[in-house]
Amino acid sequence: INSERRLGVIEPITEPPGESRSDFDIFKSIACQWGCGDMFTEWKDPASTFQILKRLTRGRPCDISGIKDYAMLQREGGIQWPFSESHAKNGSPEKERRLFGDGSFYHPDQRARFLFESVQPPTEPPDSSYPFWLLSGRGTSAQWHTQTRTGKSPMLLQMAPAALYVELHPKDAVKLNIRHNEKVQIISRRGSVEATAKVMATVQPGQVFIPMHYQEVNRLTHPSFDSYSRQPSYKACAVQLNKVS
Repeated sequence: INSERRLGVIEPITEPPGESRSDFDIFKSIACQWGCGDMFTEWKDPASTFQILKRLTRGRPCDISGIKDYAMLQREGGIQWPFSESHAKNGSPEKERRLFGDGSFYHPDQRARFLFESVQPPTEPPDSSYPFWLLSGRGTSAQWHTQTRTGKSPMLLQMAPAALYVELHPKDAVKLNIRHNEKVQIISRRGSVEATAKVMATVQPGQVFIPMHYQEVNRLTHPSFDSYSRQPSYKACAVQLNKVS
């Protein structure tokens, strides 16, 4: 399933390398090791497990009970949820459906609800000791998340810097006497890393940016998280920047 709610079938294109296994095998093996394998007797293969998922969604906002099987998903080129049994009675699914496009929401009166939360201050704003905002986020188009897959592609590795780098504004580079491609040290209250300086106006003065794809960046990030979603606060914390002599 992707971010537009479209379910599809992903076919294997190669044999699993080494001792790697499919998600299906991993989940079922863990269940057996935990002594609850008898609860997974219907898990014959991924296709049969999909039938269980269908049953669990029936009557819910994400209802996919109208999708017959993998063959239907392949024939239709993917199907967006919700696609209930009542949807299926209307024939083939539309190629694209915008959720809530009809103005009906999942409430008794079918009206949308807007929930307002007070704005929370940053957990760790910059100060005189740690004067920069460290922003972490997506880097190049050749990198994805923690690079468990893109990091194994020789072609993609050639398109992205192999070593950790940090972007800083030209005005800050002048103040700190840092030149493009020089080594710098980034220090937070939790740890430090060395990186190659990339002097560019992609960030504002007082900010530095490091791609999240390099695991070293999390030596610096703050351990706070959102009280509702438990989403960690990886995107901003206070750091200092020093030229490596």
